[in-house]
Amino acid sequence: MAVGVDRQQTRERIVEVAAHLLRERGAGAVTTRAVAQAAGMQAPTIYRFFEDKDALLDAVAEHVLAGYVAEKAVAGAGDDPVADLRAGWEAHIRFGLANPALFGLIIDPARGARSAAALAGLDVLRARVRRIAAAGRLRVSERRAVELIHAAGTGAVLTLLATPEPERDPGLADAIYDAVARTILTDPAPLPAGAAATAAVRAAAPALPMLTDAERALLVEWLDRADAAPAG
Repeated sequence: MAVGVDRQQTRERIVEVAAHLLRERGAGAVTTRAVAQAAGMQAPTIYRFFEDKDALLDAVAEHVLAGYVAEKAVAGAGDDPVADLRAGWEAHIRFGLANPALFGLIIDPARGARSAAALAGLDVLRARVRRIAAAGRLRVSERRAVELIHAAGTGAVLTLLATPEPERDPGLADAIYDAVARTILTDPAPLPAGAAATAAVRAAAPALPMLTDAERALLVEWLDRADAAPAG
């Protein structure tokens, strides 16, 4: 038991040291030799836990991102789903600007499949969008809304990171969010109508106990047809 605990502690120590190097000096500084030296161990020790540098970087990304996603999930429990969405957007921008090297790793297509933490972050976003749909405030499909928010958030962070800090437009991220919000959100209304009503019913469908699975699937199919139908 003690051996397993010691092994886990050693792995955590390696990841924490690598995360510090990544944050302070960038991905290029995260070599097995540098990490081993900073952690006070021999370089071969790193290879007992990680196949290569890429595996170590993946573990670092997972470690840092998991903490962020956990905080993001807890923070999304307010009474106003639209306000929660904006708070999540602002947290995403802050995280990206505070962790530029890590952000670059997360969005790099060459690194293969997204990490479990990155996928969990998307799940948090999907849940927030679903709450908005259930409130009748969504103008587009949930999938379209999630993709627009995710793409805009990534682009906003990359644009700001590419600009020297003293020259950054402090209102750019807010302006991008406002543009996305105008595209995906409807104004509050006493009774939802049109696309907002369709989105609200779709969001509520999984929780309707009087429907069978087949009936829920048929309902969603009808709603999809309604979304695809041309405006009258």
